[in-house]
Amino acid sequence: MVKVLENPIILSGIVVHGKGKGHTVGMPTANLSLSGFSKVPEFGVYASVVRLPFGFFMGLTNVGLRPSVDDDDRVSIETTILDFDMDIYGVGMILELTGWIRDTKKFSSLEEVHERVKEDEKEVRKFFALP
Repeated sequence: MVKVLENPIILSGIVVHGKGKGHTVGMPTANLSLSGFSKVPEFGVYASVVRLPFGFFMGLTNVGLRPSVDDDDRVSIETTILDFDMDIYGVGMILELTGWIRDTKKFSSLEEVHERVKEDEKEVRKFFALP
């Protein structure tokens, strides 16, 4: 169940290339550049509103490390945008983190991550009352 954040967190930046691993299992993400952030939000998975120059979308955002994907110690902010399939590299994006879903967790495979993301997406759809 998604817990509503009392104070939504607003982040903005440019969509940049990640490592592309999500594409390999049908789970592409929009990676937000971290340049200029003075404070990164608490690590975890959030329900989010994605603002792009051409519209608003609902999303599922992971903030933090990616322990199931790699051993990289760099923080990432990556969003699965629901019902969306466009190339937005280099586009400005504003994220509003509105609900807390769960802590980041290490899974045994990328496929297991994908299964959990599908469950998280169901929670986001309920949270935003989407079909």
